[in-house]
Amino acid sequence: MSLPDSITENGKTHIIDALPKQQVAGISGLQIFELMKDGKLPAPPMMIHSNIRIKEFEHGRAVFTGVPEKQFLNPLGTVHGGWISTLIDTALSCAVHTCLEPGEFYTTTSLTVNMVRPLKPGSGEVTCEGRIVHRGSRLATSEGELKDANGKLIAHGSVSCMIFPNPAASSPNG
Repeated sequence: MSLPDSITENGKTHIIDALPKQQVAGISGLQIFELMKDGKLPAPPMMIHSNIRIKEFEHGRAVFTGVPEKQFLNPLGTVHGGWISTLIDTALSCAVHTCLEPGEFYTTTSLTVNMVRPLKPGSGEVTCEGRIVHRGSRLATSEGELKDANGKLIAHGSVSCMIFPNPAASSPNG
C-alpha cells in the first residue's frame, strides 16, 4: 500500500512525511507540534497506517486518539497488543517531545505496557494521555493511560526516552 502525499482532516491539508531536520533544528518541541497542527510541518506517515491522531498537547502532556478497527485484530478477535503499544508509545513519547529545547531530538529507549482488559473492534474511539514524569539533560520518562470511550482503563504504561542533539543543528549538510 503506497502512502498518500497528504491528508485533509477538519478542513486542513497536512503533508505526510518525516520532519525536515534542518527546518526544525532551531525550534522547540512544543513549537514543532504547533506547526504540525497548523499544517506548516508534515504529519508522520505512521498516522495513516495506525489510525492514530493527536487530540491536544501542551508542555509535558500529549493526548492521542485512535479507533480500533478490524485491521488491528489478533487471531482471537481482540485488538492486537502491538496497536495498543503503538498508541501508548506515541502519546507518552510525544509528551517528552513537547519538552524538547531547540536543537534537541529524542528516541524511545524503553516501553512498558500493561494491558488490563481486552480491546475490541467497534468499541469506538480510545484516548491515550501521556504526561512527563522526569526531564533530565539526557533522559526523560513519561507515563499514561489508554481509556475506552466510556473512560474505562484498557492499558497503562511508561516510556524512557534518550535526548540528544539534532545532528542537523550542528552540521551544515544535516
